[in-house]
Amino acid sequence: MKLQIALDRLSKEECISILAETSPYVDWIEVGTGVIKQYGVSLIEYIKKQYPEKIIVADMKTCYAGKHEEKKAFEAGAEITTVMAYADNQTILDMLAVAKKHNKRVMVDLLGVKSKTRVEELKALNVDLVSLHVGKDMQQNTQLQVDVFDLVKGIEGLEVAIAGGINLKNLDEVMAKGPNVLIVGSTITSVANPGDIAKQMKGMINHFENNH
Repeated sequence: MKLQIALDRLSKEECISILAETSPYVDWIEVGTGVIKQYGVSLIEYIKKQYPEKIIVADMKTCYAGKHEEKKAFEAGAEITTVMAYADNQTILDMLAVAKKHNKRVMVDLLGVKSKTRVEELKALNVDLVSLHVGKDMQQNTQLQVDVFDLVKGIEGLEVAIAGGINLKNLDEVMAKGPNVLIVGSTITSVANPGDIAKQMKGMINHFENNH
């Protein structure tokens, strides 16, 4: 089970400072949509150079022109880029083809998806990595909506990431659902001691895996 830190709604300086404290405990580093919009893909390039051993996720949230956006992210050093599940199938197919050619990956963001049928369609396109996403605007009282896991239940061959409101209190409940990647943003990035929180979370993940 991977721990992915989501860097979003932060300055470049804050991103750098947070990673200096948290990098020993995180597996994947997400350069969030907001910071990409503010600083461009050059920030992806900078972070990859600082942490070459980490998997970099460029949260481009592509909707169309997938090959162009994907190419920019990969050239900057990202191993994974994101596309929205409501994008046209051809956009997703194009991105999967480019990713395969470069030995990279595409994560399909299921934000807004209500029907398991769409997830089954994505799997039929050979999508193998999806993100269950409870958006910031949808989170209520920081409670993660674990019923989002129903979207992927019983669909074989999918690597599943989960994002949205994950914290120390609900981490055990989320891990019990069996995701492959835990995406954590403000729980780590908005506190004075991000390294301590990341260390605690990684410790809980290790403990969970050692006992299951």
